[in-house]
Amino acid sequence: MKKLIIYTILTLTTAAAFAQKDAQAKIILDQVSQKYKSFNVIKSDFTFTLDDPQQGVKEGRNGTLLSQSKTNKFKVTLYSADAKKPEVEQEIINDGKSQWTYNKKDKEVELSNAGHSSGEFNPAQLFTMYEHGYKYLYAGTQKISGKVYQVVDLSPEDDKNQFFKIRLHIDKLKKQIYSALIFDKNGNTYNYTLRSFITNAPVTDNTFTFDAKEHPGVEVVDLR
Repeated sequence: MKKLIIYTILTLTTAAAFAQKDAQAKIILDQVSQKYKSFNVIKSDFTFTLDDPQQGVKEGRNGTLLSQSKTNKFKVTLYSADAKKPEVEQEIINDGKSQWTYNKKDKEVELSNAGHSSGEFNPAQLFTMYEHGYKYLYAGTQKISGKVYQVVDLSPEDDKNQFFKIRLHIDKLKKQIYSALIFDKNGNTYNYTLRSFITNAPVTDNTFTFDAKEHPGVEVVDLR
């Protein structure tokens, strides 16, 4: 299972398409962001799918996102593919200052400064990432299972960024993100589908920190 790290380049055709920020797209994205920020903590169960045609790999994981918008704290948990007894496979925990990336199989957690892991992508960024460093384009609507979704494409302004496009599907009525499709330079795609959106979910004080005492034998690699 690959980490939530995606490598991409910006193609000429994509650069032309995202030459400027689209006003209609901004209105839609602002509505999503404002709704997200109106809640203290949101909890969302999601499905993460990787499609790697070069290696003939297509696999998926279920996960859970806890995010606190006002403090920029979040916790992303990915579970194993075992349908009968899924276990925690990977966690990304961010307390607004520090970020821990825990890989259970490797018995290792990488500690870095929050906001300094540009090569990583996680679902907590979806709601507000467009606000800094992105161009956006409204791409119309699409009907999925009877619901109408607004489609917005994001592209990083920095052509050195490691991914070149994120396609968002946004529930037109609820003003909530339904899915994000990410494209990388190797022809791989990464798809996040949010299956639930629970507002003001209860959390404990230590939800957004990694407690090494609760993970005996785990090596902490300090990258700060």
